[in-house]
Amino acid sequence: MSVRGGYDRDGFLAAYDKVMAKWPAEREAVTVPTPFGTAYVNACGPRDGRPLLLLPGGGGATSASWCAQAAALAETHRVYAVDLVGAPGRSTPAADRHPRTVADLAAWLDAVLDGLGVRRADVGGHSYGAWTALRYALSAPGRVRRLFLLDPTQCFAGYKAAYLLHALPMLLRPSPRRVRAFLEWETGGVPLDPDWLRLQEAAAGFPSARPVTGPRPAREALRALDVPVLLLLAGSSRTLPHSRLRSSGGTPITYSVASRASELLTHVEVDVVPDVSHHALPQAAPPELTRRLSDFLRG
Repeated sequence: MSVRGGYDRDGFLAAYDKVMAKWPAEREAVTVPTPFGTAYVNACGPRDGRPLLLLPGGGGATSASWCAQAAALAETHRVYAVDLVGAPGRSTPAADRHPRTVADLAAWLDAVLDGLGVRRADVGGHSYGAWTALRYALSAPGRVRRLFLLDPTQCFAGYKAAYLLHALPMLLRPSPRRVRAFLEWETGGVPLDPDWLRLQEAAAGFPSARPVTGPRPAREALRALDVPVLLLLAGSSRTLPHSRLRSSGGTPITYSVASRASELLTHVEVDVVPDVSHHALPQAAPPELTRRLSDFLRG
């Protein structure tokens, strides 16, 4: 067992592989060299299918988190789910260089798509991965056919203060116990996939680089984006601010996010995923989420 600084690498990889076992049997691993290290990509679906690049959230999430959607999305797309470089997962960062700016992230994704032989792709992400996907679409709109954002953070609104306060102990001194306590709070105690939860716990202490962050995209940049966007919000999220605006099903919508996106994006559809929290996405989402994504990506 390799344990360093409280981090058990063997335990993390075992937990990662256990979640990946929930993916389609034909799933294959692809490694892509980039200027910032080697990207690890989980791929499935027909090789001649329309490319779909999936980006995970932050806070220990990996490409394995798309286990509940991979099979359905792979019916029509060649799915490429990538582990973020410098974050928990199987991507290997370069020893002397890692992304520091939004431009670096765009260059990294350019290299990933180039290495996969993909000129243009549908792109989607959850949370921090949604922020990364949106930033990439703004930087390289010619490479993004359609874009979906799943409860995105730092795209249209900031975090709730209570969320940051609850996350602080986990961020300052991550441990499996603190990760579990935080996720149980944010998801309201809803049962989570035990294998996925174990992976989240195992990611505590992962030797990660500092993630690229930045301000929310400028209004002018969002208005100029000429890419179809699907914005799906978690109805029970404790991450983003809510208001009294409700969907047709009676579920509260994140008003500041929905209104800002609707105001600024030219081609956007906004909907809510009821009865699910931010961190229960995407792996614990109801089947309606997969159907909604599939319908949108078919165009």
